[in-house]
Amino acid sequence: MNTNRNLGLKLALPVLLCSFFSFTKINSDAVKPPYLNAKLPVEERINDLMSRMTLEQKVYQMCQYVGLEHMKHAESELSPEELEKNDALGFYPGLRTKDIARLTTEGKIGSFLHVVTPEEANELQKLAQQAPLKIPLLIGIDAIHGNGLVSGSTIYPSPISQAATFDDALVKEGSKQTALEMRANGMHWSFTPNIDVLRDPRWGRTGETYGEDPYLVGNMGVATITGLQSDDFTGKNSVVACAKHLIAGSSSINGLNASPTDVSKRTIYEIFLPPYRRAVKEANIFSIMAAHNEVAGVPGHMDKSMMTDLMRNRWNFKGFYVSDWNDISRIAIWHHVAKDFKEAVQFSVNAGMDMNMHGPLFDKYVIELVQEGKIDISRVDFACRKILEAKFKLGLFENPYVDVKKAKTVNFAQSHQNNALEQARKGIVLQTNPKNILPLANGNGKTIFITGPNADNQTTLGDWVSPQPEENVITMLEGITKIGTENGYKVNYYDSGDRSKEITDEKINIAASKAATADMTILVLGENSFRHDWSRKTTGENIDRATLKLSGNQMKLANKILDLGKPVIVVYVSGSPIAEPELEQRAAAVLNTWETGAFAGQATAEILFGKLNPSGKLPLTIPRSVGQLQMVYNYKPTSYIHKYNSEPKVPLHPFGYGLSYTTFSFSEPKLSKKEFSGKEDKITVSVEVKNTGDRDGEEVVQLYIRDDVSSFTRPVKELKGYKRVALKAGESKTVSLEITAESLAMYDVDYNFVVEEGTFTIMTGNSSEDKKLKKTSINVGNKIVLEKSN
Repeated sequence: MNTNRNLGLKLALPVLLCSFFSFTKINSDAVKPPYLNAKLPVEERINDLMSRMTLEQKVYQMCQYVGLEHMKHAESELSPEELEKNDALGFYPGLRTKDIARLTTEGKIGSFLHVVTPEEANELQKLAQQAPLKIPLLIGIDAIHGNGLVSGSTIYPSPISQAATFDDALVKEGSKQTALEMRANGMHWSFTPNIDVLRDPRWGRTGETYGEDPYLVGNMGVATITGLQSDDFTGKNSVVACAKHLIAGSSSINGLNASPTDVSKRTIYEIFLPPYRRAVKEANIFSIMAAHNEVAGVPGHMDKSMMTDLMRNRWNFKGFYVSDWNDISRIAIWHHVAKDFKEAVQFSVNAGMDMNMHGPLFDKYVIELVQEGKIDISRVDFACRKILEAKFKLGLFENPYVDVKKAKTVNFAQSHQNNALEQARKGIVLQTNPKNILPLANGNGKTIFITGPNADNQTTLGDWVSPQPEENVITMLEGITKIGTENGYKVNYYDSGDRSKEITDEKINIAASKAATADMTILVLGENSFRHDWSRKTTGENIDRATLKLSGNQMKLANKILDLGKPVIVVYVSGSPIAEPELEQRAAAVLNTWETGAFAGQATAEILFGKLNPSGKLPLTIPRSVGQLQMVYNYKPTSYIHKYNSEPKVPLHPFGYGLSYTTFSFSEPKLSKKEFSGKEDKITVSVEVKNTGDRDGEEVVQLYIRDDVSSFTRPVKELKGYKRVALKAGESKTVSLEITAESLAMYDVDYNFVVEEGTFTIMTGNSSEDKKLKKTSINVGNKIVLEKSN
């Protein structure tokens, strides 16, 4: 044997192996499909993946199902007959969880919802990676005010409570934090914000909205979207937002969810569409959900004029549409404008629908309809491309999994808690305080008695929240007891029924006897929108109200205690407004806390005992009764020519209203100029605000505008600007707000978006109430066209 030769082979072997593995790696990279190459542009990756996909595989991306654990729970709770009317729980008769898992491994599901643990999210993604093309799943969840369906998340105040802060930046930051918690738990798509403009407070979903004003709703919507999505939701820290519901479900004919809406095209454009226009044009919203309801006879899920002609073609919406729950099938079985589910799919997809929430048969029907020439393949291609774009930008092809341990450190992080507490502090509205009993002085041993259905439970968290760890929630009782004790009070509590429907005469009598021995009573009243407690809900999704009065025996409880003649402070906890004029007249003070989240008890107690000065403002008008409905601040000029014979025609509390422990004075508004001209022109309105009381506080300066003479009737006033200002006692500051062409614009006879020539009244103050507003005017010399109709 030639030892030199053998030695040479031994020396060469590592080099040969290294070269072999290098070649193998290079060759492996060479055969790796371009769509899996993260270095390539997203558009190029989409093109490559689409070229490899069959019609069937494209359609599967349009299909969403509920999570496997959700299915198991729903199967135990509902019968197949109950499924149709239920919008919270879902399963699929004839299919078990193992069948859905198999469909996932075959690449026949593009998205899941109602997945509430990182473990399940990872398991589903693992199943999806077994499919031939290894396309990751897009996991959506109703993270409406925090990722509330996930245990241990930060629960921020509900949207109506957020709107009461009139603080866009605070809401945006909270949304950024929600996106971080979602991504840590394996979710990528939030079905929020609800930018329905509220016009009927009987609607149970009032708490999900930002109130009755298009401008405020638009601002809060943009803040939420940009917080969740950042610039374009690229990367690991952002999620896709979803504006909902297109359109006008908040103004149904009877106040019931999903009932018909019958309003004019002009009202649709002037009241309901402005937040959507801004969501598309300013915030680049990437998904929109259609509405349960019909408008003028057209179900929202097949409304091509809205989805395609307006949103896509006129306003350039660049994202995708998703159905609301089973509403594509409901085109046939509820609305009766399609003969069956297949025809409903045809109508919906052709109108612009891109994804079905949720369940089987949709894919089968889309494939058949394409093969029959009833749906063009371009519609499927478009939908698939948009859904894939979301997945690529979110980075799911590179890493569809999450670190389960990380979720525990991100959920309920201290900075998130701080933001949730600050939102609660700024959203609470002091509605009455006639004798200035609030803030409560040092107790010196006095006794406070607390009772009421919302005093010691998690109803403060609002709708779209699962029960949270007790240590993460400060109830009203806990907050008031802690701070009250620190301020020298003894605090006693009696459970008179932790749900309004369970307050009995016996409990009322016991509560009254205990109140008789106290120096004052704090009554924690209101409604319950907690969805895990469906049978006892009194407001929230699909629990609409025929009254604005307190439910159950709450007024009986209140009157029994008020009759004792001792001070009674009422604290409301509710996502829906409460209209009880007699109670407000008799109570020593009324504090409307809405649904202020995990720290409601702390924020409320801080206000009650004067550690904090209330500064929240009403994001809706509170009528005296349902008999005054529709009652909104931005009504048309002839709305109140005549009177009611049974009650005043003024509301209980106007939009924008909220008291403070101090007082503020406003100067006359000053203008940078009086003439407005051109698209890019701006006028600055300056107001000097002075804190004329003896306590530091915050005020919300509000700017309203009226078009004095117009080609179509316009509201008597419209909110077009607001700004919070913090002032020490005796301090003055100048607050500046801008008027732009958008502030003055309306839709003309052809639905061009224009500013008409003429004068506009400018009003500033701290609520929409006329007597609180100071006025000036500007002039527009020539018509300005901002946007032409198609």
